[in-house]
Amino acid sequence: MFFKIRAMRTKLNLDPDTGLVTRYSASQPDVSYTPTWKCRHKRQLKLKNKPLPPLPAEALEDYTEKPRVIALYDFFARGPSDLPLKKSEEYIILEQYDPHWWKARDKHGNEGLVPSNYVTENKKSNLEIYEWYCKNINRSQAELLLRQQSKEGAFVVRDSSQQGLLTLSMYSRPKGSHSEDIRHYQIKKNHLGHYYVAEKYLFSSVPELIEYHQHNAAGLITRLRHPVGSAGYSSPAAAGWNYEEWELNPSELKFMKELGRGQFGVVQLGKWKATIKVAIKTINEGAMSEDDFIEEAKVMMKLSHPKLVQLYGVCTHRKPLYVVTEFLENGCLLNYLRQRRGKLGRDMLLSMCQDVCEGMEYLERNSFIHRDLAARNCLVSAEHIVKVSDFGMARYVIDDEYISSSGAKFPVKWSSPEVFHFKKYSSKSDVWSFGVLMWEVFTEGKMPFESKSNSEVVREISQGHRLYRPHLASHAVYRVMYSCWHEKPEGRPPFAELKETLKDIREIR
Repeated sequence: MFFKIRAMRTKLNLDPDTGLVTRYSASQPDVSYTPTWKCRHKRQLKLKNKPLPPLPAEALEDYTEKPRVIALYDFFARGPSDLPLKKSEEYIILEQYDPHWWKARDKHGNEGLVPSNYVTENKKSNLEIYEWYCKNINRSQAELLLRQQSKEGAFVVRDSSQQGLLTLSMYSRPKGSHSEDIRHYQIKKNHLGHYYVAEKYLFSSVPELIEYHQHNAAGLITRLRHPVGSAGYSSPAAAGWNYEEWELNPSELKFMKELGRGQFGVVQLGKWKATIKVAIKTINEGAMSEDDFIEEAKVMMKLSHPKLVQLYGVCTHRKPLYVVTEFLENGCLLNYLRQRRGKLGRDMLLSMCQDVCEGMEYLERNSFIHRDLAARNCLVSAEHIVKVSDFGMARYVIDDEYISSSGAKFPVKWSSPEVFHFKKYSSKSDVWSFGVLMWEVFTEGKMPFESKSNSEVVREISQGHRLYRPHLASHAVYRVMYSCWHEKPEGRPPFAELKETLKDIREIR
């Protein structure tokens, strides 16, 4: 049977002179093509001595050496240079153009650019390929996600507050019961390198541990039934629409509804190319120097961090100008705090401050000054992660210092002494504002110096008075706030130090 099948296969005969392909069956007698062979025998002898043309460069590439990745999210191609991604499918990375955009190839041979934060290395040991793993959430955010699901056996694996460890967070609500229970189990490792939650059940890897407990409770409150990790998460922001395109076509934007009014104009919810939800900020004429803004936008699009609201692009070819950014479902942090007064625990309030601090540490590292950091200028995602917004007016500086032009507007109650006296901005004036933002968070959205005028605030701060300790803030948390309000900029800690201090406080709690 095997030989019969082989005999039926179709072969290809490429005519060396014409390049035409002649089809013939392996079962046909040789006589059908022998005459042709004889006619061309002499010419072929001559061709034999000619060297073959070199192989194209791509044929020489060894794709076994290229990194293979798995798509963490779906990605819609936003232009001819992009490659669509389908969640959980494998891709080959051909070239890493910059930190945010890589050239990839799919299984069909299509090539294009993909956002680097949408893919992860395809290795069994890489937890990011599993839907139950959520890297960037803490205990409070995990509890909020699990309560939203409200399903018996809903679970997520996350990074523990203790460096290098993992925590399994799970939800239980037995049938017919009105009481819910959320448990946090630390995934431990013994001296032989085996992972376990219950000591009797040892596994050589975390994925094996999770797979086992999906079928057996074995010491847990219930078996793991519903992963709510990446499945419960919206896709992250990609750095700009493309690694080299920052100008967007306004005809591709659809305006849906007004979200509010900002410093420069109306902010609206919209869609780009009818697929991606975005926030569209209208810049009123005369609200800013357009040339400065356009130059600033090019640099800002390269800023990408999980705790910063991503700038996608701008529309500058007609008036008014539009700024297109990532859309965050839970809106402004100040309103979020006020609407949930009494419902957010201290742990959640501290995690919000940590989120902002991480975003600001990234700006500090990249020599960006925000100049207007406050709860009103932060946004909250569907997963209750806080991101710093409106740093678009921050100036890119080399020497980490910027003296504003005289008469510049600034919010006095969030401003450091050197700002309201000398209009002198730096990352350390941002640190002062961060201390005030922490106070806003721990008062659940109160106005700083509520009953005082701006001139009274300037006088009080100059005399050494500071905001009081909110009752929800522990002494350790208040010490962090207070350290941000040192009279001299050099006396204030950098964001990198604040980030570590907040992390230490969280671990002690």
